[in-house]
Amino acid sequence: MEPNTVAAIVLAAGQGTRMKSDLHKVLHPIAGRPMLLHLLDSVAGLSPAHTAVVVGARREQVAAAVAPLGATIVAQEEQLGTGHAVLQAAPALAGFAGDVIVLYGDVPLVSAETMRRMLDRLHGDDAPAVVVLGFRPADPGAYGRVIADDAGRIARMVEYKDASEAERAVTLCNSGLMAVRAADLFGLLARVGNDNAAREYYLPDIVMLAAADGRGSAVIETGALEVAGVNSRAELAALEGEWQRARRARAMTEGATLIAPDTVWFAHDTVIGRDVTIEPNVVFGPGVTIADHVTIHAFSHLEGATVASHADVGPYARLRPGAVLKEKSRVGNFVEVKNAVLGEGAKANHLTYLGDATVGAGSNIGAGTITCNYDGFFKYRTEIGEGAFIGSNSALVAPVKVGAGAIVAAGSVVTRDVEADALTLVRAERTDRPGWAARFRAQRKAAKAAKTAK
Repeated sequence: MEPNTVAAIVLAAGQGTRMKSDLHKVLHPIAGRPMLLHLLDSVAGLSPAHTAVVVGARREQVAAAVAPLGATIVAQEEQLGTGHAVLQAAPALAGFAGDVIVLYGDVPLVSAETMRRMLDRLHGDDAPAVVVLGFRPADPGAYGRVIADDAGRIARMVEYKDASEAERAVTLCNSGLMAVRAADLFGLLARVGNDNAAREYYLPDIVMLAAADGRGSAVIETGALEVAGVNSRAELAALEGEWQRARRARAMTEGATLIAPDTVWFAHDTVIGRDVTIEPNVVFGPGVTIADHVTIHAFSHLEGATVASHADVGPYARLRPGAVLKEKSRVGNFVEVKNAVLGEGAKANHLTYLGDATVGAGSNIGAGTITCNYDGFFKYRTEIGEGAFIGSNSALVAPVKVGAGAIVAAGSVVTRDVEADALTLVRAERTDRPGWAARFRAQRKAAKAAKTAK
């Protein structure tokens, strides 16, 4: 298969009513990425000349999602079946003479390797007219059946509604995914009728039309998970669970330790190094890269963050987008980091918010420290130099700089820059009034007693 000899047609025109959502079905996420974008990422592995996405309801949502990827949006105004949907893409592929692979936006986990197998089979020695992707589910249910010999040559394809009892007993099912030469596809589709139980134009009918012309078709098989579709929230959750199980297994195979694997949740693009230890109940949002020899303690949440080797995170830490932890740095319990860099060996061990900040190497951020980065209108940065010590319960009101080696005393509110190696103490002078508390209590008790007596 040569680059740019392939086109993809992705069907995404279904109403998705069982999702009961204002969001288009194919845009519901798995591992933090819309289902459709999972699929289009695999399609991109084929270097296609054209990618057409066939849409119906809520087409503007799909168009906005795929526009950055350069896909063409094709409208199916009436929902008249899969064959009719594919036919709507004919103008978008006008003049294209390569191979076409037909996919479904709610079947998101089909790999580029499986697509290549389909295309390779299309160019086998027997030159099949159509290649169908089949699978054998645990419960064949109402799937269309593929009747084929041991070599994968198709004798008949039939929708469940139209199948005989003998045909329904066959376990090889039609996923709906197909590979066809463009020169064959649209001509065959133009001949598909709707004389069936649903009065729809079925895409699989092109197999039998090709057979009537004396041309055979073939089926290749894949696992049921790869062609699992999503039509409801329950099916979405089930597919998410299967994706996560596979990703956890991969992480451990590649050298990470997951203490309680079933409690760890990855995003589609999470990168995990070797000798990383991940404790229970850790969640990775999109955009996280973890280097080697990092420990992530329990109940931490990371998104859009980069963590360098030998760093230590959590428990109960939150790393938000733009968080960068350098080598051997430490973020402890109930610490939140957003758009901030924690330098090599720096640490913030407890109850701290570091937003829009740079913390120099070896600095210590005391418990309860806050970088006050927002005035209600604009964000400002805090810069803390190397080896600085920020005492507990301090507020650094940005924009502000704390010089290298400086000490900010506990309980300080810092609104001006602090020189290197200086001590800054910002507190009101202490005032003691001996006996005041006892007199206050006595006064209040007397006042309460008088009020009750009335």
